[in-house]
Amino acid sequence: MTRVLVLNGPNLNLLGTREPETYGRETLADIIARLEALAGERGAAVVAVQSNAEHELIEQVQGAKAAGFDAIIINAGAYTHTSIALRDAFAAVTVPFYEVHISNVYARESFRHHSHLSGLAAGVIVGLGTLGYELALDAALRRHPSR
Repeated sequence: MTRVLVLNGPNLNLLGTREPETYGRETLADIIARLEALAGERGAAVVAVQSNAEHELIEQVQGAKAAGFDAIIINAGAYTHTSIALRDAFAAVTVPFYEVHISNVYARESFRHHSHLSGLAAGVIVGLGTLGYELALDAALRRHPSR
């Protein structure tokens, strides 16, 4: 069974109420429930973790291979643009990952235009709303079946 770790960074726990004109009204729980259902339909499993703490996301990445994950989907939030430590964690492990952003970061403030993660990612999905998570899951299941 293919296992996909879904990581969500700071402030994503506020989806549904945080800047709905930018991020929509869907909650993180809604997104995860949809991913779990889609994964289940394809005989796969999704495990979701959200943290506002950088070190907790890093620990999840570092432990992903040992925990038997075949791929990672990450919306690192602001850590995308600031965390070299998170980037280095991805570089240190061999688990492929997909970077997801709900909003089009290139249509926003200039500090959001650079990602420390994109150069290592198996794929990057930007600006397609919460559909980006589903597209990333589809790519992960097609490209990284269970070992």
